[in-house]
Amino acid sequence: MVRNQLENSGLCLLYMLILEILKVQKTGGRMKVGSIITVGMTLIIMLLAPAGYAQEKPIQLAFVAPIQIFSENTAIAGIRISLCYGRNTSVTGLDWGLINHTTRGKSMGVQFGFIGLADADYVGWQGNGINITKGNVEGLQWGAVNYANYANGLQLGLVNYAVSMRGIQIGLINIIKQNGQFPVFPIVNWSF
Repeated sequence: MVRNQLENSGLCLLYMLILEILKVQKTGGRMKVGSIITVGMTLIIMLLAPAGYAQEKPIQLAFVAPIQIFSENTAIAGIRISLCYGRNTSVTGLDWGLINHTTRGKSMGVQFGFIGLADADYVGWQGNGINITKGNVEGLQWGAVNYANYANGLQLGLVNYAVSMRGIQIGLINIIKQNGQFPVFPIVNWSF
């Protein structure tokens, strides 16, 4: 119950902060004392919340890790926006940004950006320019370059690589290192 109250009050303050910043930008005015207090309280709640309460958060905004709202050791269940480089243990939901990096646990949902790095498993749609999943992928990898240790689904890109796979690769160069129909093949390759 205390955890929910902390999260709800922190999110409420964050929402109020965003509204106040938008209002100040729209009017071209200065921030009021109440707005400064809101900013201060938001930062205190986010930075001083006990570690036990920092298990999973609904939203993450990252500039360059570790400059982000919540620490890299936090799982995100909702939305993560990485302006340059965001890093968290896992993301369930929408993961959008320039460089998206998850470090452990299973990430699920949709990931869009320039580079998507998953040190563990990914379930869903990775739609980055470059997709690198060191664990298992279930779903769709769609980008210029796609890499997976094990892929179950579809890899669609210029270069597709899977150590092993159950599915189809469509691209200029398709590589399935173990048990593929062909080890390397242009246009299409598969393993069932």
